[in-house]
Amino acid sequence: MLFDLTDLRLFVATAELGNLTRAAERQHLSLAAASARIKALETQAGLQLLQREARGVRLLPPGEAFLHHARLVLHQADQLRADLLEYGGGLRGHLRVFANTTAVTDFLPEILPGFLAANPRINVDLQEKPNAQIPRGVRDGRADIGIVAGQMDTLGLDTIHFSTDRLVLVTSRQHRFARRRRISFAETLDEDAIGMQQGSTLQAFLGQITDNLGKRQKLRIQLGSFDAMCRMIGSGVGIGVVPESAARRNQDSMQLALVELSDPWCVRERYLLVRDRAALPVYAQALVETLCQHYASAQVETG
Repeated sequence: MLFDLTDLRLFVATAELGNLTRAAERQHLSLAAASARIKALETQAGLQLLQREARGVRLLPPGEAFLHHARLVLHQADQLRADLLEYGGGLRGHLRVFANTTAVTDFLPEILPGFLAANPRINVDLQEKPNAQIPRGVRDGRADIGIVAGQMDTLGLDTIHFSTDRLVLVTSRQHRFARRRRISFAETLDEDAIGMQQGSTLQAFLGQITDNLGKRQKLRIQLGSFDAMCRMIGSGVGIGVVPESAARRNQDSMQLALVELSDPWCVRERYLLVRDRAALPVYAQALVETLCQHYASAQVETG
């Protein structure tokens, strides 16, 4: 089946507005022309996509599927146009990355400067997303690479393990928990806590854990980065759960104590998600290799 982009835009507008007349106006078409285009789409599909009703139109199940793919095709067409404009300005690659909070705020700021310096004609569009939304973004073509942690449905995508993320409890060195070697997360819930901002992957994850325990964290303040959390914890305002890498980075300068969590969920494997690793552009493969090599080198150094 061959579809014109104008037809796809008209169909998406019709579905969103629930009205063919208004959709025709949005696309600067006459109602007769718009109606003919929709009928032609249905003829090509061999299925009725819309139910005409007194007050507008309603999507039928085949129309829901058509809408999903139409949006994907239009998004890719818009991205192609934007990428080609950048190529015309000398750019060779544009990478779209969806990543969780830990990746965006903790380790990518350390890794990406070197990657971008070594690849001056590559741009990276990095967006923080909840873990559950990242596989869908990669599958639908809105992201080239996804970065997630923990067990989840990866929707059949290629998964590349690149490191292990361990969460630890962080306290000031004067806190009574600072003398503990190991502690369960449930034991910490009566203490004042420092957390990440609402919407962050880690805070959402801890919220699920506390819901399962039937309790809540006593959050005194929520911040936008793990370094800011550590600074607040070191000043004695409260305790917090952060990635071990962030805690160790700030341990000496902020006088922190690190306590191992006994909960099995504190160890989370990190994965890169791609639609097809063999089909990745060279510049996307370069970022995958950069991340894998960074943690392979770190493991050798600590080993």
